[in-house]
Amino acid sequence: MVHAKMHLNHFILFSMKSLQKVLLIGCLLMPWHGWICAQVSPLPRAHAHNDYEHERPLEDALDAGFCSVEADVFAVDGALWVAHDRIHLDPKRTLTSLYLDPLQKLIQQQGGAVYDQKTAFYLMIDFKSEGASTYKICQQIIQPYRSILSHVNAEGFHQGPVTIVISGNRPIDLIEHQTQRWVFVDGRLSDMKSNQKPSSLIPWVSENWKNHFSWDGTGVMPEAEVQALRRWVDQAHDQGRKVRFWATPETETFWRTAYQAGLDFLNTDQLLAMRQVLLSLPSP
Repeated sequence: MVHAKMHLNHFILFSMKSLQKVLLIGCLLMPWHGWICAQVSPLPRAHAHNDYEHERPLEDALDAGFCSVEADVFAVDGALWVAHDRIHLDPKRTLTSLYLDPLQKLIQQQGGAVYDQKTAFYLMIDFKSEGASTYKICQQIIQPYRSILSHVNAEGFHQGPVTIVISGNRPIDLIEHQTQRWVFVDGRLSDMKSNQKPSSLIPWVSENWKNHFSWDGTGVMPEAEVQALRRWVDQAHDQGRKVRFWATPETETFWRTAYQAGLDFLNTDQLLAMRQVLLSLPSP
């Protein structure tokens, strides 16, 4: 009887170890995006600045739970090549290969979402080349991916798993006069002040932090600047828009302060450091 019990215990232990090996091999063989995103807690306010400069564009951001990524593009030979400067252009690094194809595959594996149905995901495309011609190519490139994109038509706004926001050299008038479109525009403070264009066209307002605030992310943010930031956020929210700044301090103090002030998107190159901070913060 004892002999049989020992044999059974050895069998169970062997079976568990075998199962663990099978699961490990399965995880290694499975595409990164499916099993990673299923386990990561998304961070709706985390924006990966110049995401393509990370070792694994898009992948690193998704591993960290970021819900917004930024890609600079140049129009080259009918494609959109991803780089910050022309000297770094590489035909293997395109918007399609680095972002559109992986996102489409991920959404198919995830049952129709990047993370889950409740969490929006943004792809900011920063046009570095001339706006109108770059947008023409952009429209052609994103056409096969329309099923995963937010869009606007005569019936209004329709939320998709991915929302494309155009920044940089933005052909605003061209985009605005389209009755059906699959992109949106990154606005500026002047757009929020005039409030002439709807949030269905300009859902974001972005500005250079250093042009409006003196605080460098160390010590305590001056109360006057805290209040100014909150006024901007409140005004944007009243218009149905979100607020983002670029060139922001890369400090834990800044992230905590800006988060608590209600800033919608926190811009960073330090993905894991920001993730650790945001996960420790309660909702403002």
